Amino acid sequence: MKFMGIRVLFPGAKTTKRNPAHKVYPYLLRGLAVTQVKQVWCTDITYIPMKKGFLYLVAVMDWHSRKVLSWRKYRTV
Repeated sequence: MKFMGIRVLFPGAKTTKRNPAHKVYPYLLRGLAVTQVKQVWCTDITYIPMKKGFLYLVAVMDWHSRKVLSWRKYRTV
């Protein structure tokens, strides 16, 4: 990473303070046994800062098989 000039970016401390005015939604998958494919899907969005704008990587994955079902990359200027 040092050779390529890659460095880790992470938020500072205490960035997840909850606002008491916001509603807290229940976790609907608690206690659910994921036993088959196509039962639960998830998404992930990752952004990579570039010299001009950002590169966004969006993926849809299956929890049981852990396969990436679809992905796209988007670039902003």
